[in-house]
Amino acid sequence: MTTVRDPLPHWDMTPIFPGLESPEFAQGFRATIESIGELVALFDSAGIGQRAPAPLDAEAIQTFETVIQRYNAVLEQVRTVAVYIQCFVSTNSRNDVAQARMSELEQHRVRLQQLATRFTAWIGSLDVEALIARSESARAHAFALRKAWQRAAHLMSPAEEALAVELNLTGSTAWEKLYDNFTSRLTVPFERDGKVEHLPMSQIRNLAFEADRDVRRRAYEAELGAWEQAALPIAAALNSIKGETNLLAQRRAWETPLDAALFNNSLDRQTLEAMLEAARESFPDFRRYLHTKACFLGLPRLAWYDLFAPIGAQGAEWRYQDAIAFVTENFGAYSDRLRRFAERAFRENWIDAEPRAGKVGGAYCTGIRPGESRILSNYNYAFGGVTTLAHELGHAYHNLNLAQRTPLQRSTPMPLAETASIFCETIIMQAALQQADTQGQIEILEEFLQGACQVVVDITSRFLFEGNVFAARRQRELSVEEFNRLMLEAQRDTYGDGLDPEALHKFMWAAKPHYYGSAFYNYPYMFGLLFGLGLYARYQEDPEGFKASYDDLLSSTGMADAATLAGQFGIEIRTPDFWRSSLDIVRGFIDRFAALAPVQNG
Repeated sequence: MTTVRDPLPHWDMTPIFPGLESPEFAQGFRATIESIGELVALFDSAGIGQRAPAPLDAEAIQTFETVIQRYNAVLEQVRTVAVYIQCFVSTNSRNDVAQARMSELEQHRVRLQQLATRFTAWIGSLDVEALIARSESARAHAFALRKAWQRAAHLMSPAEEALAVELNLTGSTAWEKLYDNFTSRLTVPFERDGKVEHLPMSQIRNLAFEADRDVRRRAYEAELGAWEQAALPIAAALNSIKGETNLLAQRRAWETPLDAALFNNSLDRQTLEAMLEAARESFPDFRRYLHTKACFLGLPRLAWYDLFAPIGAQGAEWRYQDAIAFVTENFGAYSDRLRRFAERAFRENWIDAEPRAGKVGGAYCTGIRPGESRILSNYNYAFGGVTTLAHELGHAYHNLNLAQRTPLQRSTPMPLAETASIFCETIIMQAALQQADTQGQIEILEEFLQGACQVVVDITSRFLFEGNVFAARRQRELSVEEFNRLMLEAQRDTYGDGLDPEALHKFMWAAKPHYYGSAFYNYPYMFGLLFGLGLYARYQEDPEGFKASYDDLLSSTGMADAATLAGQFGIEIRTPDFWRSSLDIVRGFIDRFAALAPVQNG
């Protein structure tokens, strides 16, 4: 019997522009292009881009204040137009009008990227500390200016930097676009109820949440078969992107791409190593969780396609309207401000929840105007769909708190970008646990531990894989078979005996879009989970004291490095102790989950 479900919403883009082919959008697009041109003219007339030490006189300070005001204004304008177009591309890669407009805008954004490099070089020529002391605008942007001054030491020559930006459009950006467009259009033949359907890859991957193990297994096998057929162009994209990243890191005097990524994420290597050390120590606990889940499912050991299996005969179904009500109510238990914000997001249709052909997989949140976001999800009717919704709304709430900041001030590094999303997700999980019966607790704990296992164990496998790819790519291109081997090695190293070693996912490098957008788009998720759990623990200890400073923390995530912001809450992140304490929370959930198992694993 087929369950009749309410239609899932599509997001409403009309408050921004009536449509991609409307006169209002045409005017906004044209004005954006003109603004970029005007900013180029300002940079040219003011000599922005010189490398030689420049005197910091009154004229230079006035130039700085004029430039940074206009630079922020143009960044804001471009973001709104770019995100507006990207929302149409993300939900329908076959939208030729959106694709054409995005391509046209990218040609002009090249000039903006070149201006960013010129701005960095110019800041590197100034006495930044004296500038900060003498200019109110500089003091407001002190963190961004100090980072620009440091980044200037890693710039190539002006001509090389300009050429790199131009070539990027037909280099890694083009390969990333190929990956997104190609994979979003993949359809996979799948037989169900005696009928063969050609399902989008996003729907095939969602079958991993099905209760029927045979459906999960066949979907997994169909997915692997589809990736096998599609692997050649995807491998070419990955080779090209990682090769370009290696080359530019070397030319910019970074020891490795990881060092550049850490700098961009305002994170030091000591913090990363402390976190990874604590994570590796927790692997036996996560393997205990995986063995316990196998016990619940009546299996000797989990296969890859069992990782997202629901516990129980069918798993509790969460209608979308029930998810809205639950999230709104429990956000309100934290604060009226968070509840009212969620109500606005639902009321104004910020969320595109329906999986469909041409739509990218996964979920994300993107700010489109100050305090206003759009959320893409591919909603599934398990509790994971609810927590994903809460997670992405957390990002949107973060954007709300950044609304008062300029674009340069709100440039939040990835590790800190997960702070509000994890916190909001934890609110929902804890509320669900309190209200659930024994079976409900089992399902909720499983949902949380499933996600935590992905963020700690699987993220480590992705981190290891990417590091090994970068190392090997310095010598030559890698074949599909070599990518598969490196992926399997990383999965065996992290999951250990928690999964059947003969039923892993060798094409996870093809399935994860994170590899194609930027370098090391992985460990920040682990940071976000563990940092968010640590903050939630402090909230439980002192709710009112926490609330008094939490929104300020969110509004400041682009204005200090991670260690400094953590220090505001008395957290030292450069040693393993904090990370171990956060993982102790996870261990407690694993213990609780294991205690509810029908048979304890010996």
